[in-house]
Amino acid sequence: MNILVTGVAGFIGSHVAERLVAAGHVVYGIDNFDPYYDREIKDRNIAALQDQTGFRFYEADLLDPRALANVIGTAAEAGRSIDAVIHLAAKAGVRPSIEDPHAYTRVNVEGTVNLLEAMNAGNVRDLIFASSSSVYGNTAEVPFREDAWVDHPISPYAATKKAGELLTHTYSHIHGMRVAALRFFTVYGPRQRPDLAIAKFTRLISRDQPIPVYGDGTTRRDYTYIDDILSGILGALEWIVTQDAGSWQVFNLGESRTVALGELIEILERTLGMRARLDRQPEQPGDVKQTWADTSRAAETFGYKPSTPIEEGIRHYVQWFRQQKQQETE
Repeated sequence: MNILVTGVAGFIGSHVAERLVAAGHVVYGIDNFDPYYDREIKDRNIAALQDQTGFRFYEADLLDPRALANVIGTAAEAGRSIDAVIHLAAKAGVRPSIEDPHAYTRVNVEGTVNLLEAMNAGNVRDLIFASSSSVYGNTAEVPFREDAWVDHPISPYAATKKAGELLTHTYSHIHGMRVAALRFFTVYGPRQRPDLAIAKFTRLISRDQPIPVYGDGTTRRDYTYIDDILSGILGALEWIVTQDAGSWQVFNLGESRTVALGELIEILERTLGMRARLDRQPEQPGDVKQTWADTSRAAETFGYKPSTPIEEGIRHYVQWFRQQKQQETE
């Protein structure tokens, strides 16, 4: 298959592209290198892909409709029309979205519309859309099921992800697109964004610097290792291309286990062999109390079966982190 991956230089996007190319697919990757974090990190993420014959990279922005149309058109002119899109690009982060809701709305909503319009014009009908567990807000009933009422997001980021789901449903209905909207639950692993808790805490603990802990440490997250997310994305892709025109479905991709912030810190301490110094901070607006995925729909539909418990995933991450530090000093 010829697959367009948006946000390809990011954490999840670069892993997806590697897995697809290794499986023999051709990946057309786009990224605008949003300055949310250092471009050098993203360049490293896709460095190994740049020499692969099954990978083509375009520096393009979701807010530039012509650029999106050009990528899809270029593939068609080369006799490799895009078969499916995996839409991972977005302005990420709950707390920053509160500070700059306009930017999040432009990229995550307007940018998604631009992509859907380019897909429709290029007769591309299959889409995997990356949504987020944040759409559940502070839903009381756990674990979270896809049929829960999710009309009360508590951050602009969550609202834009819910809007993205609705937009993909609209295009599915009107234009016959086949869509799987995947709600990711706190993805972590090698190449994780540096601002996320596991990456930030590992870095600071290893330097014997205090880690910021918001609230009393009882907030809970369903942490999902990158390899399990990849299996979910690829499983959803294999499933969606077999469905009837106009199919649309939402799926949770999580680990189906909820871990308290305090417990996460203890796991990191044991794995690193160092004690964490805690910098207690008040709770942050927009942060949900807990996330916990019911993944039975994904399991029944395309065989999703996460297999990496948090203790094992943290070991993998710390091993990668130490390798990166060693390479930096050589």
